[in-house]
Amino acid sequence: MLQGFGSRTITAIGLIVVAAIAVFLLAGDLQPALVTLVGGIAAALVATGTGDGPIETPRPVPAPAVLVPPETQDVIEAIVEPVLIVAEGRVTHANAVALGLLGKHIVGEDVRVAIRHPGAAERLAGPAGETSQGPINLVGLGTLDQHWEMHVSPAARGQRIVQLVDRTGNYAAERMRVDFVANASHELRTPLASILGYIETLGDDKAGEDAQVRGRFLKIMFDEARRMQRLVEDLISLSRIEAEKYRLPDRAVDVGALIGEVRSELLDAQDKRSSDIVADIDLSVPAVAGDRAQLSQVLHNLIGNAMKYGRAGTPVTVKLWRDPAGMVRISVTDEGEGIAPEHLPRLTERFYRVDPGRSRAAGGTGLGLAIVKHIIERHRGRFDVASVVGTGTTVTILLPAHGQTGTVIKR
Repeated sequence: MLQGFGSRTITAIGLIVVAAIAVFLLAGDLQPALVTLVGGIAAALVATGTGDGPIETPRPVPAPAVLVPPETQDVIEAIVEPVLIVAEGRVTHANAVALGLLGKHIVGEDVRVAIRHPGAAERLAGPAGETSQGPINLVGLGTLDQHWEMHVSPAARGQRIVQLVDRTGNYAAERMRVDFVANASHELRTPLASILGYIETLGDDKAGEDAQVRGRFLKIMFDEARRMQRLVEDLISLSRIEAEKYRLPDRAVDVGALIGEVRSELLDAQDKRSSDIVADIDLSVPAVAGDRAQLSQVLHNLIGNAMKYGRAGTPVTVKLWRDPAGMVRISVTDEGEGIAPEHLPRLTERFYRVDPGRSRAAGGTGLGLAIVKHIIERHRGRFDVASVVGTGTTVTILLPAHGQTGTVIKR
C-alpha cells in the first residue's frame, strides 16, 4: 500500500500517528486525535510529494502553434520583401528574404527580439487589431546605411503580418537631390557675391574715376558672369538629358566627321592649346546610332578637359576605331598630371572635383563628366576613365554602331 511513497513520506506519517496517539492519551478524546492524524498526513503528502527525488518546477506550457496553410507559405515566399507572420507575440513563419535579413533563428522568437528596434517594439507590443497607425521607419537592419519601412497588418485568428519594405534607394536619391541643390546654390552664389561686391566698389566715386581700376573690375565681373552662364547652361543641359534618357537615339551619326567639326570649332575659338589636338581616325568606322548635338557636347567636354589639364605643348590625342566586338570606340588622351586611383570612381558625380581651385580657375563647372555619363547612358554605350599619375589620362567611350544594341556600364 505504501510502495508508491518515498521513505521521507513514510517517516513523516509515522511521526504523525505517534502524535495522534499522544493527543488521545492526554485528552482522553478520540475526535482531536483523528483531526491531528488526518490533517498531519494531508500536510505531509502535500509537502513531500510521493517520491524521494528533487521537487521539479513545472515548465511553462508553450503557446499553441498557429498552423499556416502551405499555400500561405508559398505566397509569402513569393514576396520579394521580408515578411513575417506573428502569433501571440512570436514569429511563427518568415519567408526566405526575412530569414536572410534577420537570421534563421527568428522563427519561434519574440518578434520584438527578432526585429531589434525601439519603434518596432513599441508598435508590436500594441493590440493585435490596431491598424490606424502608419508605417515605422527603421534604420540599421542588415547594414548601417539601410532604411526600412515596417508595415503591420492584422490577420485571422489574432495573427499579424509584418512586412519590411526597403527604402534605401529613396533615401539615397533624396540625399543626392539635397546635395545637388546645395552644391548648385553654392556654385551660383560664389560668382554672384563677387559680382555684387565689385558693383558696390565701383559705386564709390574714387574707384569709378580710375579707368584702370574700373577696367580690371569690369573684366572680373564679366568673367564671373560668364562662369554663372556656363553653370546655368550645364544645369539646363543635364536636366534635359535626364528627361530624355529613356528615348533611345536612332539617327545615324558619322563620328569621324563630327570629330573634325569639333576640332575646327576649337581652332576657330583661338584657344592656345587647340593646335595640340591630334586626330587618329579610322575612316572605315561605321556611323553610330545617336543624337548628333549630344555627341558633339561629349566631344567638346572630353577634349576641353584634356586641353585644360594636359601639360602645355603636349598632344591631346583623339582616336576613333572599331573594336573586335563591333563597338565604335572613341578615346581622348592627355599627357597631364594624371588622377589618383581613389578619385576615379567619383569623377562623374555632380560637382565633384579632384582639385577644386584648379578646376574653377580653368572655368570648369564640375558637371562636365556627369553630362558625358548621362549622354553615353542614353546612347546605351559604355564610359571608362583610366589614368596614371604623372603620365596622363585616357577617357574611352564605346557606342553601338547604327542598328546595333549596346550595354551600359556606369562609373
